[in-house]
Amino acid sequence: MNHMDTTIDIGWFELIVSHLLLIIPLLIFWYYKTKLLKDTIIAMLRMSVQLILVGFYLEYVFRWNNAYINLLWVLIMVIVSAVTITQKTGLKLRFFLVPNFVAIFVSLFVIDFLFLGYIVKLDYAFDARYIIPISGMILGNSMQNNIISLNYMYNDLNKNEIQYQYALACGASFKEAITPYISEGLRKSFNPTIAKTAVMGIISLPGTMTGQIIGGSSPTTAIKYQIMLVLMIFVSSVLSVFLSIVIANRFAFDKYFNLRKEIFVKK
Repeated sequence: MNHMDTTIDIGWFELIVSHLLLIIPLLIFWYYKTKLLKDTIIAMLRMSVQLILVGFYLEYVFRWNNAYINLLWVLIMVIVSAVTITQKTGLKLRFFLVPNFVAIFVSLFVIDFLFLGYIVKLDYAFDARYIIPISGMILGNSMQNNIISLNYMYNDLNKNEIQYQYALACGASFKEAITPYISEGLRKSFNPTIAKTAVMGIISLPGTMTGQIIGGSSPTTAIKYQIMLVLMIFVSSVLSVFLSIVIANRFAFDKYFNLRKEIFVKK
């Protein structure tokens, strides 16, 4: 029997038992009074339930493989991503939902078109087995980078408003005054990503590559897909963050370049 042709299934009981491993981080969080117990439990339960439901749903989506259904699912993912990014940054939806949505949608469209249409050369561009998981990976990483960048930039700008106003008073243009905050936001967001990418293959084997190998793909095919995905995800994340900031700045500042206080959710 060729072991490359099959993937060993995991039993439902074993999957449930594996959640007992959460006792370890939960005890650590409890001991150090991190106040992360409730959030961790809710997040892990949500993750498990959502993935199980999506798994059953995707069984039918892959079977139908209808372009309209596939695109609708991707659109829903984009909307959820835009809402989540805005909420996690502590910024109001009415100011940042549209900029985040447009930025994510444009960056995803560009990368999906290039990756699926040109590089993979799919006969059917809207193939559910490609467009849904790849879009999901791109969105997941873009979300993380957008949250860190936007959160740091606008909150840091709010805390250091005197320095920002002083720069403007000294004759700096809006672009010159705000660039240091954008720059630091990008550094905070992408430094960990770049560091993790630099040791990929030496310290860690990426999840996509591991999953493909377990699923029966040859290591060389899995490696080629992983390299392309890392490149596409990184480009999409940077483009998404850049577009979010550029578009959001039109709503976040008044005509005198003052940061609007009403963009922040009151705590």
